[in-house]
Amino acid sequence: MVPEPNFPAQPDEFIGRNNQIEAFREVLAQGLLTGRTPSFAVLGDWGVGKSSLLLKYSAICSGQDYAMLPVFFSVSTELADYKRFAEGLLDTFARALETSDSLATRLRGELQKWKLSKLLIGGVSLNRQGPEFFLSSGTAILKHALHDVWRHFIRPAQLKGAIFFLDDLHNFFYPGAQGIALALRDQFQEFAIHGVNYSVCFSARCDYFSDIRSFAEPAVRFYDKVYLSSFTPQETDEYTAAVFGDSVQIRHLSSWLYEKTFGHPYFLAFVSRQLLSLAQAHVSEPERFWPAIFKRLEQEKFRSDLAHVTEREVQLLRDVANAPIEEIGPRELSNQYERKVARFRLTRKLLTSVRESVRSPSAGSARSDRAELLGAL
Repeated sequence: MVPEPNFPAQPDEFIGRNNQIEAFREVLAQGLLTGRTPSFAVLGDWGVGKSSLLLKYSAICSGQDYAMLPVFFSVSTELADYKRFAEGLLDTFARALETSDSLATRLRGELQKWKLSKLLIGGVSLNRQGPEFFLSSGTAILKHALHDVWRHFIRPAQLKGAIFFLDDLHNFFYPGAQGIALALRDQFQEFAIHGVNYSVCFSARCDYFSDIRSFAEPAVRFYDKVYLSSFTPQETDEYTAAVFGDSVQIRHLSSWLYEKTFGHPYFLAFVSRQLLSLAQAHVSEPERFWPAIFKRLEQEKFRSDLAHVTEREVQLLRDVANAPIEEIGPRELSNQYERKVARFRLTRKLLTSVRESVRSPSAGSARSDRAELLGAL
């Protein structure tokens, strides 16, 4: 297996997460018995494999054992409202149906006609003459279209239902985490009440529900939640064997990789890729290559995070890096930057994630860390 830190893992190369996969299989089995598949939320920090797990889930549910149609939709920050979200989701749903092996030739032809008469294609409304299409909200569009698809395509294709995999739902800021989670809950609970087996499985940051205080809130309790963290040592062993081969030598390498990356999937893939390139046949002594690997990691990860910082925030970071004192608060900063302090704290967390997630060969002082920060700026 070739390590690819910048891409989700292919389902056939997916490693670990056995408990999470078993939980998903149990949910699918429940849906087969009741005709109503529960919805899922996969929560975790960046780089821990949320997208990879969603792709694995989609491959599982489409198998013969479950016969569910997976609809994989990457949520973009460009979505302005729920209506645009609904239109994008329906377009993706139609493409998933077109490529499904369960859809007969006759149904494919009917689907093409349905798309032309029912969906927005390129932002232009085509032949939308039914009274239900005078409803302009995203909820109304999804409600009618998905009921329509269930009757005309899902059931004739002998599919058990469909699961909408929404990757990075936190990118959809409108109308906030509670609003979008609640809107989806209301939408898909209504489908279940009417015997239409649609469910949602979305990924988001681990703090996605943090602003919703009560566990009893509908937007929280509707979803079975899966929390992802770094790989265990056993999962790291499995990953190392898949990349480097299984041998006594590789077991030593796995321990070294876990020590350096703490099992974080992104860093594990990154370090493994660099080690393959640098060490080649000499992976028995990985520590020799660690300084070069760590330098490359700092260059790529740290600078990519810095690219998201505004000019004023960069100046603020320069001031902090130059400061002679160890602790810096609002009073130590000039008035023009005081409003940026809260944002700076969040930015600083992001920019120091490499230091928290990957062990440096030598632990420097706080002042030397700031000196490195200044140099990067």
